[in-house]
Amino acid sequence: MLADCLGTGCLDLNPKAFLMADLIAPVLSLAPIIVVGVFLVGLRWPAAKAMPLAYFTAVLVALLYWQLSAKQVAAATLNGLVITFTLLYIIFGAILLLNMLSESGGLSVIRRGFTNITPDRRVQVIIVAWLFGSFIEGSAGFGTPAAVCVPLLVALGFPAKSAVVSGMLIQSTPVSFGAVGTPILVGVSGGLDGKPEVVEFASRIGLSDWTELLPIIGAKVAILHAVAGTLIPLFVVAIMSRFFGPRRSFSDGLQIWKFALFASLAMTLPYVAIAHLLGPEFPSLLGSLVGLAIVVPAARRGFLLPEGPPWDFEDLSRWEESWHGAVEIKLEEANQTLSLWKAWLPYLVIACLLVITRLPILGIGDTLKSIALPTDPAMTKELFSTPVTIKPVQPLYLPGTVFLIACLVTAVVHRMNGAAIGRAFARSSRMLASASVALLFAVPMVQVFLNSEGGDAGLEKMPYVLAGSVASIAGDAWPAFASLIGGLGAFVAGSNTISNMTFSLFQFGVAERIGADPVWVVALQAVGGAAGNVICVHNVVAACAVVGLTGREGDVIRITFFVFLYYILVAGVLGMFLA
Repeated sequence: MLADCLGTGCLDLNPKAFLMADLIAPVLSLAPIIVVGVFLVGLRWPAAKAMPLAYFTAVLVALLYWQLSAKQVAAATLNGLVITFTLLYIIFGAILLLNMLSESGGLSVIRRGFTNITPDRRVQVIIVAWLFGSFIEGSAGFGTPAAVCVPLLVALGFPAKSAVVSGMLIQSTPVSFGAVGTPILVGVSGGLDGKPEVVEFASRIGLSDWTELLPIIGAKVAILHAVAGTLIPLFVVAIMSRFFGPRRSFSDGLQIWKFALFASLAMTLPYVAIAHLLGPEFPSLLGSLVGLAIVVPAARRGFLLPEGPPWDFEDLSRWEESWHGAVEIKLEEANQTLSLWKAWLPYLVIACLLVITRLPILGIGDTLKSIALPTDPAMTKELFSTPVTIKPVQPLYLPGTVFLIACLVTAVVHRMNGAAIGRAFARSSRMLASASVALLFAVPMVQVFLNSEGGDAGLEKMPYVLAGSVASIAGDAWPAFASLIGGLGAFVAGSNTISNMTFSLFQFGVAERIGADPVWVVALQAVGGAAGNVICVHNVVAACAVVGLTGREGDVIRITFFVFLYYILVAGVLGMFLA
């Protein structure tokens, strides 16, 4: 593998040598990404049209230049379709819960509860997206925060487009420790996986086992995120006021800078401490809870909030057409006296179930994972006699099942009748259909890209070819680019975990080759992989789907891209100093 080659120094990182090499493969490996950038973001095509074009581009490159067999492309595509259906299952659960709460009157009660804390939309978005979203990320990952927080923001009265942008922007700082540390404990661990050069390095610095590197990497990741992520809540409110405010001005958001920084530090400081003391499982999960406990009472008392009337959006009648979701979220009044705790109970159920099923010490997650389809993993191993293996689906472990349980709780506790439940199901099914086309092509495109090794052309898989070309150009300045590779990996794969699994050993090898600290470089990879989530196509498609904003995915990425760029630049500068 290219990463192994890097570890032994057999890859020439001399820029002149690279310039003499074949440039076709690196350029072609970028082709699907270029198609996404040009048609989805540049020309603003809806994802339902742009993603099929990107998929067929990836297939043509794989068949004609990488010379993969048609069976391998088909296996990779089938793997993508399986992953797509799991994503659609999660999306459906999130949409259904939204519509159930809409019908029961729960959303009206929740909205009044937030208004009692503060009617200021800038504060509300920080509490819901930054703090509650970080908690859901720490619990479940897998794009779940957008599925929970985006519809909740819409229910509070936010434009659908603003809710999606805000929900995507926070998918950075908490992501490296999402799903109880999965991107580190599974992603980085799976990438390094006891390779000889990793074991030798661990021994050289006095560790008895290479796995002891993981908490060290996690602690460094937390430091990098704390520096880059401190401004994220301020960016969220400034971007919200600039693109969706009555005056279209950054200044309206920046007026709340004291509170935004306070809310940020209320999460990031305990987040760093927890990463150093407890390891990579709990920084996002516990850091966000500490932040909520500090920020909500402070907001209720107006602490650090500017003088003047609370900031709000314009009247609904003056919103731009592109801000609206395709499906109206109705705020029905409850047909009973519904208390605030009962209205919030479905979200509390989600939070509790996600935590108890993800904590390894409880073992519940392992039990749920043991129920998988197909029951015999050998059925989908090396599918069609290719290197592609489809991971069995674990339906009880998926966040979609947690959403459905929350829906059942809503129906019982909120005393919903059959007609209301039927309307919620019907609306949810229609909303799901609109997201299906884009995901049915986006995820298979990713799988063709990732599973492109072993072709007759003798080339490494496309991500390695792309990363190798950047490494050859960067040379000793590689730490400045390490997070970019992580970000591109997550942008394509839609997962920090997969990006880390794909590139961690590569990053480790490059660092040793140029004499940089491999621990810091792998940490930069993990930070970049987290930042890549803010522009990941299928995460944006999913977030848009839950509020009926299908077709506006490119508009969202055009806004979130600048925060991604900021994150990568800050990480790169830190990398040059620290690595």
